[in-house]
Amino acid sequence: MSDQIVLKGISAVGHHGVLDFEKRDGQTFVVDVTMQVDLAPAGASDDLADTVNYAEVAGDVVALVQGEPLDLIEALAARIADRVLARPLVEAVEVVVHKPQAPVGHPFTDVQVRVVRERQAPVVVALGSNVGDSVETLHDATVALFGLLDIAEVSPVVETDPVGGPDQPVYLNAVVTGTTHLAPSSLLAGLHDIERAHGRTREVRWGPRTLDLDLVQYGDPVFDTDVVMDSATLTLPHPRAHERAFVLVPWLQAEPEAVLRVDGTVRRVADLVAGLDTSGVRPGPDVDLLEGPW
Repeated sequence: MSDQIVLKGISAVGHHGVLDFEKRDGQTFVVDVTMQVDLAPAGASDDLADTVNYAEVAGDVVALVQGEPLDLIEALAARIADRVLARPLVEAVEVVVHKPQAPVGHPFTDVQVRVVRERQAPVVVALGSNVGDSVETLHDATVALFGLLDIAEVSPVVETDPVGGPDQPVYLNAVVTGTTHLAPSSLLAGLHDIERAHGRTREVRWGPRTLDLDLVQYGDPVFDTDVVMDSATLTLPHPRAHERAFVLVPWLQAEPEAVLRVDGTVRRVADLVAGLDTSGVRPGPDVDLLEGPW
């Protein structure tokens, strides 16, 4: 990622420092923020929704500088970085906090703390295939996911009856969980690249396909860090995941304590599965999608 949005010299008075008079009197702090963001969508659309509103970021920085007094500007820099990374499009951030009036006791021009943070968001990706050698396709796709995320768990393969669409062969499905530094839109673009590499076309809705990769969830609902969005290109969490046994059953096998936000409420995947007809989901080939055998 080489695209950046840079904010320099955001200035505000705060009460941070280990000395009593620093917390009592306050002083000026200056903050620089450099955000790694994929700006290609915004460049194509000219739409503010496809980029980061840097005025809002500046407002967040000022609020944190003027907010709760802290002993260390290291802690202030970390809190600013965390707040910036909470924005879905930001993939990494560098924050520099300057304290030009620091009580150093000797001549100096500036004191600064620099922190760099990269997004590490938990994600759930559902895989499916019912055209060609589906086992090999799911294996290759799972390996390719290493280029997009750090894989934590890979479910067993299940065989499932098609849901909706025309008459077609049964599917093989699996679920992969892990963490990613990519923003949701960038991760989705990477998933589509993997699909295209395996001959995926989108001519018939819910039709047969060589490979389907769905971004089911991004972030952690338990800590309220999951991304909830509904754009022309991406809806999170996946709007039909809660009713799809072919997603929930393997997900539960990979992550027994999994949760999913459904209509604003965080639900245990185990409870969702208990309320579904799972007769169309059966054990699939006994293979490990990362290890084989092939």
